[in-house]
Amino acid sequence: QWTVENSVYVAAAAQGHGVGSALLGALIDACTQRGYRQMVAVIGEPANTASIALHERFGFTHVGTFVGLGRKHGRWLDTVQMQRPLGPGNTCPPDNEG
Repeated sequence: QWTVENSVYVAAAAQGHGVGSALLGALIDACTQRGYRQMVAVIGEPANTASIALHERFGFTHVGTFVGLGRKHGRWLDTVQMQRPLGPGNTCPPDNEG
């Protein structure tokens, strides 16, 4: 009820032009306005340093790595878990708790 997971995918030709930042920033703002308190990101593997850096720039912190959680193209992948509070996060109860 209070937590959302983000997914932002940018075509290879559009990478490096601020598209991911624009999308993630707009998504964070929209989710905050709707009263969500936490946003989590599940990043496909630790080698995806661009995605990890993007999330860090927006205040996400690394909360863990699941080892061998997924399988793609014939190999096991780890997934990086990141989290960011929205609005007041968990510092106070939501207005509409009940």
